[in-house]
Amino acid sequence: MLLFICFNYSLLRNLKDTVVVTAVASGAEAIPFIKVWFMLPMAVILTYVFTKLSNRFTQEHVFYIMISGFLCVFALFAYVLYPLRDIIHPHQTADYLQTILPPGCAGFLSAFRNWSFTIFYVMSELWSSIVMHVLFWGFANEVTKISEARYYYSFLGVFSNVAAILAGSLGFYFSNIEFNPSIPFGNDAWEQALISIITIAILLGILTMLIFRWMNCKVLNVPDYEDIHKAAKPVQLKKKMSIKESFEYLSQSKYLLCIAAVVVGYNFSINVVEVIWKDKLHELYPDPKGFNICLNEVTIMVGIISTCMSMGMAFMIGRYGWTWTALITPLTLLVTSAGFFIFMFWQEELSTFAIAVSGMTPLAIAVFFGGAHNTLSKAMKYSVFDGTKEMAFIPLSHEWKLKGKAAIDGIGSRFGKSGGSAVLQGFLIFFASLSASAPYIAVILTAVIFVWIYAVKSLGKQFNEISSLEPEESKPLPEILAEVKA
Repeated sequence: MLLFICFNYSLLRNLKDTVVVTAVASGAEAIPFIKVWFMLPMAVILTYVFTKLSNRFTQEHVFYIMISGFLCVFALFAYVLYPLRDIIHPHQTADYLQTILPPGCAGFLSAFRNWSFTIFYVMSELWSSIVMHVLFWGFANEVTKISEARYYYSFLGVFSNVAAILAGSLGFYFSNIEFNPSIPFGNDAWEQALISIITIAILLGILTMLIFRWMNCKVLNVPDYEDIHKAAKPVQLKKKMSIKESFEYLSQSKYLLCIAAVVVGYNFSINVVEVIWKDKLHELYPDPKGFNICLNEVTIMVGIISTCMSMGMAFMIGRYGWTWTALITPLTLLVTSAGFFIFMFWQEELSTFAIAVSGMTPLAIAVFFGGAHNTLSKAMKYSVFDGTKEMAFIPLSHEWKLKGKAAIDGIGSRFGKSGGSAVLQGFLIFFASLSASAPYIAVILTAVIFVWIYAVKSLGKQFNEISSLEPEESKPLPEILAEVKA
């Protein structure tokens, strides 16, 4: 089930970016507006729907209802909305609005103009949040014992990486197929590829539900799993920490502030660079096929590198200690983002040198560094970054672990992702394009990464003092990793 769900996520993630960025009168500048003004409200709505369904239906029925809703939207987009895109999209209204609104609103107008693409983008992105994290992992946590989780969950992580490699390979294959007039759907090669990819995603979603049904009928039909087959009772949960409450709690501990700075730095860096990179990638590959091929190549590399780094993480922590292992992520992103912005800003000055040395234009080299940044940041997220971050919580008391993690989740993720999108929107409204905004964004990004590096070094010193685990005198690695997984 996890293999199919992660496969669909990787497949749809590349497809949604391609559809939005290469759309008519659109580009990567539409992504920050979609994430803030469309995806955030839809996430709230779907979470509310899930809560209401859980109070009325069993966990099994909620699983079917939610996934079926996603698959219906994907089917509607592939078989109805996308073929009719030239008819249903309000191009004339958007053109008129473009004449009376500031140039910086072009990203929002692109999302409005290509509204069916925006819906597909939002639902594809929320597949990860709702289906993978809420439905699948909620189910996995119900049927897995703690003693089993430390073995099975790390094993399940392998399937996530394998799914990314397989999804990238399949997307690469379909993007390279030429137009076939004998196929009864699609007016060009790209439309045939898009419909084929979404059809596979729908079939795998159905197969996931069939496996889930088989498990409920044949495996989970014993008294131990009786709660799964009952509707959840509404309970009064403690509300999530507000931004103010999170800041107040974190201000009591320099240790937690450092962890929060690390989380904010990571989320801000990947979100800001990824949008600008996709803008330059669109400039290099304006056609959807070439754009999607590149994204799928990145997905394949993410799966391969993430698998290798996951297996080598134990060695790195044992050999170099927590601090140097945690520094790998910010230092790597600093180097790759520097290469990306250098070749982006000085394309004309570096043109002769770049072609003579590498045979590539500065734009192609900039796209390469941006792709390396995108690939390595995501690969490290699931191996080095998450591992070292979660390990930093181990020496803390139970209360600080619980409340500190809640506060950091409230500030780190929201400020990193939303902050990155807000910064991009602000510069887009002021400068009207990502290229004009890039120099100022690069300065802010560099400052954020240096703060991130300082936070890691400070956290490393405190971590060793609290846990009394110097790199050369640490606990046996299996014990440390078992504590992290637990």
